[in-house]
Amino acid sequence: MKIFVGKLSREVNKEALLGLFTEYGKVGSFDVLIDKINGEWLTFAFIDMQKSEATAAIDALDGKKFNGDTLSVHTARVKTEDRRFDDPPPSPHQDL
Repeated sequence: MKIFVGKLSREVNKEALLGLFTEYGKVGSFDVLIDKINGEWLTFAFIDMQKSEATAAIDALDGKKFNGDTLSVHTARVKTEDRRFDDPPPSPHQDL
């Protein structure tokens, strides 16, 4: 089960975050996105765990203070389509 972990401090490192989640079970995978410009972590991550362990982690960690910030932890939503192009803004040259 994939878990979304949001509202992370930029100072959090991989070892600390994994340590927090391994208290609830084995972490299968860990994905964090990196800002291409400055090389820093973005303030969210995805963690994959067995369903029962993931549920326990979500219940225990959602709303918990970690490294000075209150975490947002929930089941990750599956991206079903690319929504960047649903309703494109009108072209500024449309009336030409």
